[in-house]
Amino acid sequence: MKKIFPFILFSLSALLANAQNYKSDSLNLKLMSNHILTNYQCYKDLHDLCKHIGHRISGSPQAAEAVKWGKEVMEKIGCDRVYLQEVMVPHWVRGEAKASIIPSKGKPISMLISSLGNAIGTGAGGLNASILQINHIDDLKRMNPNDVKGKIVFYNFKFDQTNINTFESYGPCVYYRWGAPSEAAKLGAVGVVIRSVSSAFDDKPHTGSIAYDKKYPSIPAVAISNLDADQLETMLKTDQHISMQMTTTCQMLPDVMSYNVIGEIKGTEHPEEIICFGGHLDSWDIGEGAHDDGAGVVQAMEVLRVFLELGIRPKRTIRAILFMNEENGLRGAKRYAELAEQNSEHHILAIESDAGGSTPFGFSMTMEKEKREKVKRWSNLLLPYGLYSFDREGGGADVGPLNRKFKTPVMELMPDSQRYFDMHHSENDVFENVHRRELSLGAIAMAQMVYLVSMYGL
Repeated sequence: MKKIFPFILFSLSALLANAQNYKSDSLNLKLMSNHILTNYQCYKDLHDLCKHIGHRISGSPQAAEAVKWGKEVMEKIGCDRVYLQEVMVPHWVRGEAKASIIPSKGKPISMLISSLGNAIGTGAGGLNASILQINHIDDLKRMNPNDVKGKIVFYNFKFDQTNINTFESYGPCVYYRWGAPSEAAKLGAVGVVIRSVSSAFDDKPHTGSIAYDKKYPSIPAVAISNLDADQLETMLKTDQHISMQMTTTCQMLPDVMSYNVIGEIKGTEHPEEIICFGGHLDSWDIGEGAHDDGAGVVQAMEVLRVFLELGIRPKRTIRAILFMNEENGLRGAKRYAELAEQNSEHHILAIESDAGGSTPFGFSMTMEKEKREKVKRWSNLLLPYGLYSFDREGGGADVGPLNRKFKTPVMELMPDSQRYFDMHHSENDVFENVHRRELSLGAIAMAQMVYLVSMYGL
């Protein structure tokens, strides 16, 4: 009995301590939520970014202004340290883009096009060639090169509207933007038109990055809207001799110097253990980059702000990163991971917000099973804030290099995705299409997860 009694006392003490921690943590999470929802500072920050700077493709003057803006905001927040990381980034310029569909009979029909990011232009003289419709890449690969040579390939692969999680539809479609143009060039095509990688039914074409395979010629590549793609598909059913005239003047200029913007609060007990979180500061050069990824940028800064304004000191170092050049190169993320290795930094978690500013419902995670289980044990604390999903794999593009290089556990905030691909990479991605409360709920989710990991590790 004498041996058992100390054990009982220890167990009771542990239970009381855990109960006290739960009560204290629950109070702090509520304070964070209340503070963000009554100040809405991240929404004000997003307005400044979108309306005073606007779209900000890497290498552009607007991207340089965004770097300056991000640094000034984090300095004003009062971080322990704010600094810039140099990174050379590509400088692609969109230029002009216009096109017409020319049926075998009748007048040409003007059609809005959007050059794909990093694409080459047609030059001032333009390009005129007949259109070959391809519904699936396997159909193209079975074709005789003589039937493709000299034509503009129209990739008519459609966004699957049946998936409730629309990111499951994005993955299969994005190949036609990213890699399929070189498959067409391989068989002698002179240009590519893709159906926009989008769930939208409007007349706005969506851009996005292309990656040329250097083994084959680089050819002009553009997107058309879903409505225009439907029209072209219908026309091709009755007229096999339709051609397209398009002129694009996009070009790649020499790389320029840019920066990741970083702000941090030093940990009080384990400063060597780093929790980083963020989004990408660059955006495409149409729209305002509000959801992609102004939302992630301002949410990351709000995490630091709420810790400091409430006087909560993390036990581990917490670091917000505004990555540069996610959209057409991922140079900022790669550079961050390189410097983390050079500086022998130890990241215990990397969180990304790059899925829009809508209402969040959880986090996707790529990490060891025991770490995932530890996160899931916090679910009772997070459920009152609408966070219930912690089972999906994932982590985000900008935190990917940390995971690949160091096996760093990674997460990505998961907002509702129903409207995201209506706006993604298009003129629709503007400040007015972000809801103030939904954006703030994402900041709350990020802050709460960072709080728990900063206090208890992973």
